[in-house]
Amino acid sequence: MNPRTPRDGPVPRLPSPVVELHDHRLAARSIRLLLKRDDLIHPDLPGNKWRKLAHNLTAAAAAGHDTLLTFGGAYSNHIAATAAAGRHYGYATIGVIRGEEHQPLNPVLAAATAHGMHLTYLDRTRYRNRADPALHTRLRAHFGRFYLLPEGGSNPLAVTGCAQLAGELLTQIPDLDLAYVPVGTGGTLAGLAAGLTGTGTAPTAPTRPRRAVGVAVLRGGFLPGEVAALQQATFGAVTTNWTVADGFHAGGYARRDRTLDTFIADFATRHGLLLDWVYVAKMMRAVFTMADDGRIPAASTVAAVITGRCETTDTGTATGTAGDAAGDTGTAGDRAPTDPHPPRHAAPDNQQ
Repeated sequence: MNPRTPRDGPVPRLPSPVVELHDHRLAARSIRLLLKRDDLIHPDLPGNKWRKLAHNLTAAAAAGHDTLLTFGGAYSNHIAATAAAGRHYGYATIGVIRGEEHQPLNPVLAAATAHGMHLTYLDRTRYRNRADPALHTRLRAHFGRFYLLPEGGSNPLAVTGCAQLAGELLTQIPDLDLAYVPVGTGGTLAGLAAGLTGTGTAPTAPTRPRRAVGVAVLRGGFLPGEVAALQQATFGAVTTNWTVADGFHAGGYARRDRTLDTFIADFATRHGLLLDWVYVAKMMRAVFTMADDGRIPAASTVAAVITGRCETTDTGTATGTAGDAAGDTGTAGDRAPTDPHPPRHAAPDNQQ
């Protein structure tokens, strides 16, 4: 292996484009919604994965590492992204997966192994100790020297990368009021919220207040503490311009229910975009619910960060042209929905 830094590998699409979504339900309350298409940053490292990994890859190369080891559930996008980063930048990769091995591998783990990742498994009891240095010592004794990435990739370097997302948003959407993001481990929300205050992105704070809303995609109620701890570790302080919205996880991590399935199908019909159901669809359902019940004030300008891979469909109107330059926006239309009932997918165990 000959590890390289992000400067030497595939070029990400930054700033990621912004697309304005036109929907009569939002227009009724004069709410403007723009999709921040982070899923288009890189075909193998979409969404917040590039932002979390970039500084870590630089640090790993500087320290002379040639192996990355990380943790995740069986449906972890972070696991797949780390494997892809290893292939692109010359690292061996090891994924420590929660639970028991199941064959055949699901599409996420199959993609990870296709990129060369070695998978190993920990039962749920031992996996709860994934942050224990004693476990890391045992893993190093077995696998040798490695650069450790935590579950979800959320550490201070990742938070710093996510703070740069705010700088793009403030340039592309000067009248931004609220930024929504799905939350699994808290790193993206921690960085985004700090960046919206100017922390880590600009020498002075913005002249108007902006807030970040993280939509929890799993149960437990522990995410606010995780976000605060990440901000403290990264910036030495905790900002007050963020909140975590619960109640949209559809039963837990990588779980879905009839309400979420109906929302996904309706959104695809209206806008021609099939939302990632593990993260993005839960966030988007929260946006529309909170716009309808008044938690998003009328006449707000809202950004929704698309952190997971979404697919264009043949139904609905065109999703619009995503602007490449800072400040450019495309449009996504709205048409009358049908009432499809998509097939339910067997859900993996909840990540707790």
